[in-house]
Amino acid sequence: MRIRSTIYMLAFLGVFLTPCFAHHTAVVVNKDNPVENVTSAHLVKIIRGEIKKWPDGKSIVLVLHKDSAGETETLQRLNKMSATEWKSFVSAHKDSILFVDSDADVLKEVQSESGAIGLIEVHSIDNSVNVVHVDGKLPMEFGYLPH
Repeated sequence: MRIRSTIYMLAFLGVFLTPCFAHHTAVVVNKDNPVENVTSAHLVKIIRGEIKKWPDGKSIVLVLHKDSAGETETLQRLNKMSATEWKSFVSAHKDSILFVDSDADVLKEVQSESGAIGLIEVHSIDNSVNVVHVDGKLPMEFGYLPH
């Protein structure tokens, strides 16, 4: 009886907690980029194109997914935009944002472009890029990015 209860409890936790970790996003930059921490306000300015260069003078290249509901939701909340406002923003700035299909493509672009910054799911992080602290926090820490 105790084993059955344990199995049910683990199944319950697996089903209901897995979605909580489904959209944890990490901000990543090229390995040569010395930036280790940004504030969320600074990140918003980077995303909006208000800041175009890193402190070392390299041009910032924003790499985003073409279609990622989790990333879109995170960016809408971070930028305090409605879905309609975000779509309009992306349409107006489509020439200044590099859009790719997958986390693997984000990693590839961030690796190859020294000024690149991108967003990926935490499960896709590897040692080819640096993860940026946002407001002093790392992915999966409470308050890292709006989830």
